[in-house]
Amino acid sequence: MEAAATTCYRHPSTEAYVRCTRCDRYICPDCMREASVGHQCVECVEEGQRSVRQARTVFGGAVSRATAPVVTYVLIALNVLAYLGEVVRPEIVDRFAVLGAALTGPDGEQYYYRGDTFPGYELTGIADGEWYRLVTGAFLHLPPDASFGVMHLLFNMFALWNIGRAVEGQLGRARYLALYLLSAVGGSVLVYLLAPDTSTVGASGAVFGLAAAYWVIHRRLGHDMAAVNRFMTGFLIWMVLSALFTSWQGHLGGLLTGALVTYGLAYAPAKLRTGALQLAGGALLLGLFAVGVVVRTSALTG
Repeated sequence: MEAAATTCYRHPSTEAYVRCTRCDRYICPDCMREASVGHQCVECVEEGQRSVRQARTVFGGAVSRATAPVVTYVLIALNVLAYLGEVVRPEIVDRFAVLGAALTGPDGEQYYYRGDTFPGYELTGIADGEWYRLVTGAFLHLPPDASFGVMHLLFNMFALWNIGRAVEGQLGRARYLALYLLSAVGGSVLVYLLAPDTSTVGASGAVFGLAAAYWVIHRRLGHDMAAVNRFMTGFLIWMVLSALFTSWQGHLGGLLTGALVTYGLAYAPAKLRTGALQLAGGALLLGLFAVGVVVRTSALTG
């Protein structure tokens, strides 16, 4: 009398003679996954992968050589697309640049605001509630007909490409994106506080924030700081020189914000490095920015 043939638990029509070393069910060759000892079924392999805690950097980023810097790619694409929009519709710059307060006249031109409004002239800018400029201005750049022109975009994107990939790999996508946006807003807020009648554009504030993060990351990891210090010296020199045609306030605001955020991620006690507390810290920083904007608006408008 012959014994009944055993079949694969996933493919009942297929004979199987090998058992999963974890659940002891019969598996066919298509369902076998090589294990340290014997073979395991597909379900047991997936369950084992879920139970393994993924290695992370000290800043919270996932340790994986295969992870592409997707956020950096997306940010570069958004900046380039915004610039193409400027080329097609130059008025985008006036509509979305970081501008604290100005008067828009009947002719559509903008004039300095000194606390008073006049018939036919409307208050324009962050002081008039256009808070979105704090973010949108960081994705625009000097138009092609400006003195620095397209080089403004190319320099920022080159810096973002080189620094952003390294920082994203250490922080992880969510923290990296938060750092970028907070640095951009921090730069815009300092522009509003110190030069509210100046119209500024550019990702420089966010890039300077990433540069500060790059420095803090290397210091936290105990790397040789000689090359990193030379790199930061070059950035600081650029901040001074670029004041001739860009906003040093935006650069400084982004630099300080990036340093503050990354220092918190790198040196906070381990028990405070949870996602919820880091989110709360970011929200607190945004709240401080909002208070600064409200106070400055009150001073400007009386």
